Amino acid sequence: MSEGTPKLLLFDIDGTLLAGATDAHRDALHAALREVHGVESSGPRPSLSPAGRTDSEIARAILLDEGVSAERIDDRLEDVRDACCRHYARLCPADLSHTVLPGVRVLLEELAARSDVVLSLVTGNYEPVARLKLGRAGIGRAFAAGQGAFGSDAEDRAALPHLARRRAGADGVPHPRERTIVIGDTPRDIACARADELRCIAVASGPFERSALSGADHVVGDASELAGLLRAL
Repeated sequence: MSEGTPKLLLFDIDGTLLAGATDAHRDALHAALREVHGVESSGPRPSLSPAGRTDSEIARAILLDEGVSAERIDDRLEDVRDACCRHYARLCPADLSHTVLPGVRVLLEELAARSDVVLSLVTGNYEPVARLKLGRAGIGRAFAAGQGAFGSDAEDRAALPHLARRRAGADGVPHPRERTIVIGDTPRDIACARADELRCIAVASGPFERSALSGADHVVGDASELAGLLRAL
């Protein structure tokens, strides 16, 4: 692929595009663990932040803390995923438009109008959760179906960027690394980009300050600043 190949922009969701859209998601995951494993839990131990982790990784941490064996967790991973997505469809508010971070709508509209970029997702959310969440927020149309990579694809977030590049590629060749950028708000977003030898832009719009995101190639404060950087790039 040549320099004429569009840049693939892989966006995280929570903390990057949306803020405050996690309550129903959290409740759906807990309902799934209760349904599948009979586990009552308020979440992972305080020392284990869910930020930047996949849904399956969070579920595993909670279940291990509750004494569920690794073998049983592995056997029921798909059951937990399916139950979580079903509960989320029931619990998700009809309108999440208020959770879209300032500047994100304008940013996505601007990028969608450009022929030199392709918008996609790399998120720890299960895909049905991610799609419904973005749809209820009113920005789902910016991200094409059949593209991106999600917590339902792999428990290890580091595996997701390569999968997203493969889905965005052509003729069996993944989208080139040099034309791909991961955009997220946590050190784990940076780590998953580095695992696939990709560039990363960190946005300090989530739980982490700029200093904690210094491992990225660029750090911006919000979506407006991100828009300016992407124009420059």
